[in-house]
Amino acid sequence: MKVPPARRFAPWRSPLRGPWLTSVLGTVLLVGLPVVFVTGLLSYAAYDPGLARVNDKTPDKGLLGFYLFSWPTHPYWLYRVNQGVHVTLGIALVPVLLAKLWSVVPKLFALPPVRSLGHALERLSLLLLVGGGLFEFTTGILNTQVDYLFPGSFYPLHFYGAWVFCGAALAHVALKLPSVVRALRSRDLWEELRTPTARTRPEPPDATGLVPMRPSEPTISRRGALGMVGLGSLALLVVTAGQSIGGPLRRAALLAPHGRSPGAGPGAFAVNKPAAAAHIRPQDVGEDWRLTVTGAAGVIRLSLAELHRMAQSTAALPIACVEGWSTDDQHWQGVRLRDLAALVGHGGDPPGVFVESVQRSGSFRAVALSAGQVRDARSLLALRVNGAPLTPDHGYPARVIVPAAPGVMNTKWVGRLTFGASDARERA
Repeated sequence: MKVPPARRFAPWRSPLRGPWLTSVLGTVLLVGLPVVFVTGLLSYAAYDPGLARVNDKTPDKGLLGFYLFSWPTHPYWLYRVNQGVHVTLGIALVPVLLAKLWSVVPKLFALPPVRSLGHALERLSLLLLVGGGLFEFTTGILNTQVDYLFPGSFYPLHFYGAWVFCGAALAHVALKLPSVVRALRSRDLWEELRTPTARTRPEPPDATGLVPMRPSEPTISRRGALGMVGLGSLALLVVTAGQSIGGPLRRAALLAPHGRSPGAGPGAFAVNKPAAAAHIRPQDVGEDWRLTVTGAAGVIRLSLAELHRMAQSTAALPIACVEGWSTDDQHWQGVRLRDLAALVGHGGDPPGVFVESVQRSGSFRAVALSAGQVRDARSLLALRVNGAPLTPDHGYPARVIVPAAPGVMNTKWVGRLTFGASDARERA
């Protein structure tokens, strides 16, 4: 077979490289990445960006927001499972992604860079695929560790990056699927998994440019290489999954963000942002604190004592955050949002509510909740948790807790509820 120009001076000599290994790794990604992509889109929908501009961290999304819908409150663990799968699976696929990039690295540096129109399209899809994949995984992992080293807001960067990566992946699959099928059929997987290093041989030369011209002696078999990738993914799964599964596995979640469990007692469960980090001052939540509730019938202001004298309801709900961590079910007690809506003229069929914190700056100090969320009997303005008053870090004197909602939607240190307004413009 005539050796293509791109391969004549290639320095890549591993005898493992070839269409078969690349296709096996690509098939694993082809199964896992759509799950990560779909759960990511669902995670964005959970913020209900259509409700208000304060919820929408990705303006001008246009047709890319075609799928958005009103996020449900049943089952109450929906967001916890969705985001847990998104983050855990995404992290577990990192070794597979890196191995796939290693397997195709000769193509990234092939010369000449473009040989035909079809080759140009393939190269473009590969560039967007590799760049988009690295960008999405890097920003996603940084977000799980709350390390925002990248410029701009995580939400639009990750959202637009996901669509670029998805489009490039679809184009790449369409271009390469026939050759992938041929490569997978060229070798028996189970036979390859029984082949030791001593009997490992390079794949036959082909036109892909992956098989080296002068391969070196193998130092590991394809079985060993796939085993290393699998063990890497399993290890990452073990040290990640516990942060969303909870229970005893939580102690094994070494990759969960640290410093989020405030001591012992009823409030000893994870917080996203403590009161000090949110710049909550004692006077903001002291004796003079009042909850302002606005609706069709006017405005009322309620003290903490008056809220405690209202009918109290309980709900066992977790807090689940976009970073992938979640708490176990906590037992919340407080006033139902729909009861507060009834106080200002919205009895029976309350509308959505615009929730504002006394926190003066930062993301999600105000959010909009849908009418369906307000109507759910488990949606509370919580005053107590696990039998004790809220701690400052958990939102004292009052916080919102809503089933199946992302953690940032459960606004802490609530100061105002405006029923029937989707954002501050309507409240004004």
